[in-house]
Amino acid sequence: MTQTERYQNLPLEEVIGDRFGRYSKYIIQDRALPDARDGLKPVQRRILFAMFQEGNTNDKPFRKSAKTVGNVIGNYHPHGDSSVYEAMVRMSQDWKLRHMTVEMHGNNGSVDGDPPAAMRYTEARLSAISHELLRDINKNTVDYIPNFDDSDSEPVVLPARFPNLIVNGSTGISAGYATDIPPHALHEALDAVLMRMENPAATVDELMTVIKGPDFPTGGIIQGVEGIKKAYETGKGKIIIRSKTEIETIKGGKQQIVITEIPFEVNKANLVKKIDEQRHDRRLEGIAEVRDESDRTGLRIVIEMKKEVDAHGILQYLLKNTDLQVAYNFNMIAIHNRRPTMMTLPLLLDSYIGHQKEVVTRRTIFDLKKAQDRLHIVAGLMKALSILDEVIKAIRASKDKRDAKNNLISLFEFSEAQAEAIVSLQLYRLTNTDITELQNEEETLNKLVKELENILAKETALLKVIKKELLAVRKQFAEPRKSVLEDEIEEIKVTLDVLIPSEEVYVTVTKDGYIKRTSTRSYTASNGQDFAIKDSDYLLYKAPINMQNHLLIFTSKGNYIYQPVHELPDIRWKDLGQHISSIVPLDSQERIIKVMGIESFDLDLSVLTATKDGQIKRSLLSDYVVQRYARPIKTINLKKNDELIMAELVAPSDDVLITTYASYSVRFSLDEVPITGVKTGGVKAINLKDEDYVVSVNPISTQNKEDILLITTRGAIKKMALNEIEAGVRAKRGILTLRELKTNPHRVFDVLLVEKNDQLIIETEKGQETILVNAYRPSDRYSNGSFVIDTEKDGDLVRVWKQPKEDN
Repeated sequence: MTQTERYQNLPLEEVIGDRFGRYSKYIIQDRALPDARDGLKPVQRRILFAMFQEGNTNDKPFRKSAKTVGNVIGNYHPHGDSSVYEAMVRMSQDWKLRHMTVEMHGNNGSVDGDPPAAMRYTEARLSAISHELLRDINKNTVDYIPNFDDSDSEPVVLPARFPNLIVNGSTGISAGYATDIPPHALHEALDAVLMRMENPAATVDELMTVIKGPDFPTGGIIQGVEGIKKAYETGKGKIIIRSKTEIETIKGGKQQIVITEIPFEVNKANLVKKIDEQRHDRRLEGIAEVRDESDRTGLRIVIEMKKEVDAHGILQYLLKNTDLQVAYNFNMIAIHNRRPTMMTLPLLLDSYIGHQKEVVTRRTIFDLKKAQDRLHIVAGLMKALSILDEVIKAIRASKDKRDAKNNLISLFEFSEAQAEAIVSLQLYRLTNTDITELQNEEETLNKLVKELENILAKETALLKVIKKELLAVRKQFAEPRKSVLEDEIEEIKVTLDVLIPSEEVYVTVTKDGYIKRTSTRSYTASNGQDFAIKDSDYLLYKAPINMQNHLLIFTSKGNYIYQPVHELPDIRWKDLGQHISSIVPLDSQERIIKVMGIESFDLDLSVLTATKDGQIKRSLLSDYVVQRYARPIKTINLKKNDELIMAELVAPSDDVLITTYASYSVRFSLDEVPITGVKTGGVKAINLKDEDYVVSVNPISTQNKEDILLITTRGAIKKMALNEIEAGVRAKRGILTLRELKTNPHRVFDVLLVEKNDQLIIETEKGQETILVNAYRPSDRYSNGSFVIDTEKDGDLVRVWKQPKEDN
């Protein structure tokens, strides 16, 4: 052999493409997809056939599963024993199959996903309905092909006396194809087959008067008749499967949800665990406990509510967020004419009816030949009995059996088969009475031959036989529907009240970013004292707020954090809160500048934000609601080196007062600031000189009775009437609110709006000073106020704030 013959020089993609193509074809046809005629995948068909061949049927005792598995592997299916045993176990599970094809003794798994016992422990046999799949297989009804090592032969398809693919459904994933065909009620499937036989042009609408929709072995409620219809028409469609639930009232005024049926293919243990996690993770505060009370009488999961919690709302939440309700997507692909095909309901029925016609025709031909052969023998026996003495004489004169047969053929013109039957006769059969028996048999056989010939000659007769047999199966095996059908898919409405109890808590946020919610009990027990806080830190926000409300937390980098109150860590008043960065990732340079408690986002309010460089913007409060809030969200587009210094809730009619470090102030109506989206950059509020920047932004409401209080960097305080600064337009330089000094001029540290009874606290590097607003008389724009703090002695100012009214 030459070198060139031994090696082929082929491009890699061609080789891989070719090999993968062949492999895919094998996977599709011979492993993962069911045949449209008997609804079985090859491994299932081989298991049933092997058990049938071994006589492991339901009228005989159970047999070790390992024996069957060994048989299947040795004779038909050269794959791993676990894959064969797993397929066999699935065929015996009444929560997977609508009508089990294998009966099993021993542990065959559970709805909780427990593994079955090893095959050496379990015993199995064919179920009664499997006989209908295999009936008449020995009457040449289906084609056989050689097995993998040509030592035996196996059927290509089973005769299938009921439409197994529709009844038991199928699920599988192959190369490039997947299939999901749901199970149906046997009587409905058979009625649909019968209707389609009566009227081969029956539409999906007509068929759906008898086959209403899937019927899952686990029951449940199926919603969405439109989806079923679409699936029957096209092969693809979506339905919702919902658990069967009831709400019961138990003692103590409590309610409980009782689940008695769960969706198909849902693992019960995982479902219970998932529901309990909702309780454990405090996502659902209303659940007291979750119990799996399933026993031999049936499935039962109990979800007990806490006192006075409405179970309906909790149920809605669980339907939405757990597998108490799942979507089922039809994808009806099966092997039809040796290729994967998207099956519609009419095509499924037609392929089954076509298969039945072929099976019954082939069986009839087999039975007819058998009857004709027997008639021929009966005629020979009757002839032999009529000339019995000559026949005996001829046999006695023969040397051996072969010679006797030859003599009979030559002397009396018997055929080979008749001669064989005569020489094989037992002596007692020669009694006189036997002729009547033979005559009766001949009459019966003639009648049978006529019937069988009629079936082969007339399509109507053939269909009549099929119908009769299908009705017999229907009568024997039909069971009531398990799943309930509902036309519409019910929309799930989950309200916040359900998930979160409406209770008052205290929320605190500190400058350094420590945040917590504290129960009213813990707050009251501490009397509001002994709040845990670091020395250099101080409170930015402290307020009683409902658990169902939200916080908006604004940061210096122009971001905001959307924080539902109920998701905050529940921490005692005397313990340090959790750092915000462990809830939402923040930049190391990012500081919290403002916290707002929001009762409702539907109020006619806007959020006003302003920056150090004099940008201002207004966005609707309702725009701040977000679904995903695991990270900070942009609230204003900042230019380089700019930072957010203020965020406030404002009414549409408010004014705004802006003051800079160099004491320039502008005041204008908020109508000047257009409402824009959350992520925009805003507009110019004030025209800044070089080196100047904004230190204070104060919204002024229309009913304002307040004065302006300026605090300067040198520790002076100056009170001014609001009308000293007239309203104008934005983006102006503004007017000076301090007298400029040549040496050591005053600069603005902060500006507050104050009422006459307010108390102010000024914190310096070395301590705090309390200021009574009453103590100061208003002065004009050209003064620098009066000194309150000696910055030389007390150090620079750190912050100024109004004493909260409750603490006064």
